[in-house]
Amino acid sequence: MSDDQELGITESKEHSTGEWYAEVVRKAGLANYGPEGMSGFIITRPRGYALWETIRNELDARFKATGVQNAYFPMLIPESYLEREKDVVEGFDPEVAWVTQGGYEELDERLAVRPTSESIIAPYLSQWIRSYRDLPTRVNQWCSVIRWEATETKPFFRTKEFLWQEGHTAHATEESAWSETLTRLDQYEEVYEDVLAMPVLRGKKPEHDKFPGADTTTTVEALMPDGKSVQGATSHYLGQSFAEAFDITFTDETEDERVAHTTSWGLSWRALGALIMTHSDDQGLVLPPTMAPEQVVIVPIWQEETKDDVLTYAEAIASDLREAGLRVELDDRDEHNPGFKFNEWELKGVPLRIEIGPNEVEEATTTLVHRPDGESAEADRDGIVGAVRDHLDTVHAKLYAAAEENLTENVREASDRAEILGTIGQHGGYVKAPWCGDEDCEAAIKEPVAAEIVLVPFEGEESDTEPIHEGETCALCEDDAVETAYFARSY
Repeated sequence: MSDDQELGITESKEHSTGEWYAEVVRKAGLANYGPEGMSGFIITRPRGYALWETIRNELDARFKATGVQNAYFPMLIPESYLEREKDVVEGFDPEVAWVTQGGYEELDERLAVRPTSESIIAPYLSQWIRSYRDLPTRVNQWCSVIRWEATETKPFFRTKEFLWQEGHTAHATEESAWSETLTRLDQYEEVYEDVLAMPVLRGKKPEHDKFPGADTTTTVEALMPDGKSVQGATSHYLGQSFAEAFDITFTDETEDERVAHTTSWGLSWRALGALIMTHSDDQGLVLPPTMAPEQVVIVPIWQEETKDDVLTYAEAIASDLREAGLRVELDDRDEHNPGFKFNEWELKGVPLRIEIGPNEVEEATTTLVHRPDGESAEADRDGIVGAVRDHLDTVHAKLYAAAEENLTENVREASDRAEILGTIGQHGGYVKAPWCGDEDCEAAIKEPVAAEIVLVPFEGEESDTEPIHEGETCALCEDDAVETAYFARSY
């Protein structure tokens, strides 16, 4: 097999999405599958980890600007800690991996490999918080968790071990905790839209699908090109259930003891799966400039007699762009021709290519090529930094616009069960319908087409949906509708 064939993507995004996705992840150098016998685990390669670092850095800065401090808690949680919050045990027990032996000795108590960390963090918040002056308390940790139930695994989308952040806060009042919940949801939405170039829908999970033990689970959801929804991040108002279970109390201004209100919120590397699935194409990975390890690749094109002039010119441009803070790769390798380099950097997702040959040197210009669609433009050598910045902004806007069009065109309304089933079966995407709030009604959709309610819009945020009117009936039964539900298949 030639190098060019090895670089090429052989699967079709439209016709074999799963196989195409796996090929892009592998050939773009993002991840490998884990060792034999460890199904569901992946090796994250440096290029893939760099993408995660970008998301981490963007979120971390936003968290710290709003009063969050990073901490780290043990990955092993005593079983007795989990038992103090029965909802957590019931919700996560099928997913928990247990450590029962250390060295040659059996442990006195089973230790859970964290599926989430409420039960290890809450006891220490209880120790740290004494007075209303200690509130709000905000901690976050960047770590991995393990959820063993994952069977049909897909790199980044669903793996038994995954990287994420989980924030945990305690507040004096429900109002403060709810504001915290929405602040984190806002930040997740910002990162998806401004960094990942992906529009999202936001709302809350239905009562039967909220985080175990939570009062309210809020979510941002992203629509993939294959019509499935991805839960992009969640932010939970936990109410007082965890605080009561773990004795997170404080004395107020009148010296009365009160129970705190808590929150938790998290985003995982599932965001990387959504990023890859949304923007990439049959040529390989496509990355927005905000995410790309290399924002610009410069490919010099020379004959032997022009090589020195072309490389000197290209090196000067690379230097100017780097000094301006742009991430630049100058590909001056002798062993590969320009066509091979074009294909390789397209596969790796670099947003903007600069081609420099003898003509560009002679005319003091450059040729700029956009990764998403191959559009090219000429830019003068003078002012190259500003031109490159403008073109990178254009690439970001193109990617966002394409994702937004996919979302807009694939949100449809339905008024009865047959219409919901037919729409999801034919088109995928989101189907919004009036709903009575009864979990049993969801089963009428989940069983035939494997769709579920992925979100319920917040009151007042249904910008493109008429609100539920008095007397309107549920699309799935004869009861009165109380809210709008968005149905979709999901990853």
